[in-house]
Formats: sequence, C-alpha cells, structure tokens
Amino acid sequence: MKKHFTKLIKSGGRLREFNFRKLASPNDNLFHVDVSDDRGNRIIFKVKKDNGSWKIEETGLPKWVYEVEDSLREAIEE
Repeated sequence: MKKHFTKLIKSGGRLREFNFRKLASPNDNLFHVDVSDDRGNRIIFKVKKDNGSWKIEETGLPKWVYEVEDSLREAIEE
C-alpha cells in the first residue's frame, strides 16, 4: 500500500484527480483524500477501513464523492 498517490477517477460526469495520503494510525487504516470540485475548491475527507471495507468518514460531501466510494477502495488497495 502506497503512502501517497494520485488517481484519476470519473465522478460527477468528469474525470477528477483524487489525491491520497496515508495517515499514521495504529492499524494503518486511514487515508486523507482531497479532490477539486467544479469551481476549483478542495474537498477534503478521510477514508477509513472498518470491518474490512473502506468507507468515507465525513458527511455532507457532494453526492458525486459518495458515488465513487468503491473506486476509492480499489485505488487504495492497488
């Protein structure tokens, strides 16, 4: 598992650059992720491994972020 990487993922009708950074945690199960919205604003959130599955921790993010949760999991596990 890489500590820092970028992955292009189609989300919200366009290709977006998701930046991943592994956070130091006792169980190595937490990633910081950021991506730009259509206006160039950074959306920042964490993805945590819980019961063997990677899940977005934050609420209130744009719908298109939640729609690619499986793609985020695949990117982390590559």
